[in-house]
Amino acid sequence: MSGSDAPAMASDEGRSASAPRLRLTEIFLSLQGEARYSGLPTVFVRLTGCPLRCHYCDTAYAFHGGESMGLDEVIERVLARDCRHVTVTGGEPLAQGRACRALLTALADAGRCVSLETSGALDIADIDPRVLIVMDWKAPASGESARNLESNLDRLKADDQIKFVLAGRNDYEWAVAEIARHGLADRCELLFSPSAGQQDATRL
Repeated sequence: MSGSDAPAMASDEGRSASAPRLRLTEIFLSLQGEARYSGLPTVFVRLTGCPLRCHYCDTAYAFHGGESMGLDEVIERVLARDCRHVTVTGGEPLAQGRACRALLTALADAGRCVSLETSGALDIADIDPRVLIVMDWKAPASGESARNLESNLDRLKADDQIKFVLAGRNDYEWAVAEIARHGLADRCELLFSPSAGQQDATRL
């Protein structure tokens, strides 16, 4: 190895060591089941880990485990699905901090229509403005409504969405009061979603 080759090799190793890594539960292609792009083919990137424990959670398998993967490999696997829409979800994807934000920006740079499914409990500052935020504003029956971070509401864009998962009449009345208290109807699109097995969708 020549002396001129050694610095370049060390630089490559340094970049590799500092590159974002993510804890990943799964990547899969399916139909979007909710929010604005419901029914459209979508690649789901499910990150591992969540600081919340909502009573109705249907993805507790994403709380632990997962595979550590470099950002470039995640992007490669997503682009291999050749699908315009990508949803980054969890768990709680923002629990992975800067690595999650880097993923969102890289997907948008790759020309994908990117959405982020997140709770209202973690700060949504510094998320790429090209990303559609679908924020789950936790209702009382979730057991986590006290974790809602009200400063997040001021960070939402007009084309973002707030989703209320409702488990019954009390949650519904709470959601209506929250909408009025924060002027949410003037901020962005609002969605009501029935908690499976607790709230009949037709009645809602």
